[in-house]
Amino acid sequence: MVERYVMSIDQGTNSTRCILFDHHGRLVTVAQREHQQHFPKPGWVEHDAVEIWRNLQRVVPEALAEGGVAADEVAAVGIANQRETTVLWNRRTGAPVGRAIVWQDTRTAPLVDDLRHRPGDEFFLERCGLPPSTYFSALRIRWLFDHVQGLEQRARDGEVLFGTVESWLIWNLTGGADGGLHITDATNASRTMLMNIRTLTWDEELLSFFGVPRPMLPEIRSSAENYGAARAVLPGVGITAALGDQQAALFGQTCFAPGEAKCTYGTGSFLLLNTGGDVVRSRHGLLTTVAYKIGDQPPVYALEGSIAVTGALVQWFRDRLGLISSAPEIETLARTVEDNGGCYIVPAFSGLFAPRWRSDARGVIVGLTSYITKGHLARAVLEATGWQTREVVDAMNADSSVALTQLKVDGGMTADNLLMQFVADVLDVPVVRPMVAETVSLGAAYAAGLAAGYWPDLEVLRRNWHKAAQWLPDMDPGRRASEYDNWRRAVERSVGWIRTAPDRPADRTEHGTAPG
Repeated sequence: MVERYVMSIDQGTNSTRCILFDHHGRLVTVAQREHQQHFPKPGWVEHDAVEIWRNLQRVVPEALAEGGVAADEVAAVGIANQRETTVLWNRRTGAPVGRAIVWQDTRTAPLVDDLRHRPGDEFFLERCGLPPSTYFSALRIRWLFDHVQGLEQRARDGEVLFGTVESWLIWNLTGGADGGLHITDATNASRTMLMNIRTLTWDEELLSFFGVPRPMLPEIRSSAENYGAARAVLPGVGITAALGDQQAALFGQTCFAPGEAKCTYGTGSFLLLNTGGDVVRSRHGLLTTVAYKIGDQPPVYALEGSIAVTGALVQWFRDRLGLISSAPEIETLARTVEDNGGCYIVPAFSGLFAPRWRSDARGVIVGLTSYITKGHLARAVLEATGWQTREVVDAMNADSSVALTQLKVDGGMTADNLLMQFVADVLDVPVVRPMVAETVSLGAAYAAGLAAGYWPDLEVLRRNWHKAAQWLPDMDPGRRASEYDNWRRAVERSVGWIRTAPDRPADRTEHGTAPG
């Protein structure tokens, strides 16, 4: 049969989705399953990697059946994944070593404090482009070695494998314990603190420093090439792309030229600016990362501003406070008031990421008075996302030779028109949303289709991009400046938070991350 579609597997923080796209980049069919979030201790966030693999085994046939598509009509498969989430598993049995430690998890904060004193930020920035942070995978590997008896030796003996989620899925798709491919791509490898940002190879000094044995690491490949054929779920279909989810969104937004930027608004939010072939060292709290690498072509780099909590704050407002029953209701509630009433929420649930990188920060609500209603709180929840975006854009403008003139946006939160208007207002630039909002999935499909010859070049992909909505700035400059000052004072309260609870010794376990 004629290969008419490209399949994208989007393995995210909350769910796994399978989407089919046609030649015009249009969404044909989608299937999705959520997986459980585990919070065994304060600051700990875990996923069951086996549950994620089982969900993938379910959503792929569901998507095919929903669209009436046969497997041999699929030209190729691309994978986008939640980045930094760390999976360790037994090479022989395929069983994970405990639950996966999620990118939001902050248990490695004491290690971060040590690294900032010895050897210091510069040692890491020079090699991998990343500062010490609970965000990245290497510290989680080190934490597991320190807390799971015998694990480090098993890794040195070649018994235990490491990967981010795309590595885990590709290994299972291509045979698992029976010869599965143990690979990653340059975008995901660039988020481990173990890859040299210039050579795109595992860095011997970093491996030595963290004590990570090379035999447990996947082979680093480009973001778009023929990795091999699936043996499970889609037998015979080529797996031809893998990208971290935010790089996939940049690709799906067709930000192929230096100076083009996008922001994905999901559980967290991630603003990436294409810097071309230049490895730009940020002096203002941003990350230097690989944007994508297509086949044998030179890598393209990006500056990234990572915001830990945006959509997750809406979920907290819904699930923990019970002030709304569904996420979309927050816009309706926020529109019941004209402004935030002087109330600001800094959602440092996992510390603060870019541009401050303060793992010791904690969430605060500033400006509470008897005047404040749940409507004001709802507006403060949405505005927190806008102000965090503004801080990242300020840092990006300071690092880049070209100021941002337009922001392409995607992700679930972009359905909130009040929020998008606020982002345009505080940035003072147009905010644009494309017709296809699922840009993470689309980017993985585009990369896979390029590698498989389904699409001939980047220019064809550019022509597929169409604007669905645009928000223009409409805020008085004086008000913008005044409210931004208020926000920054609230952030300083968050950073000035002091831990008063006594420290407790970390648990040791034979079975992984000590959730029981």
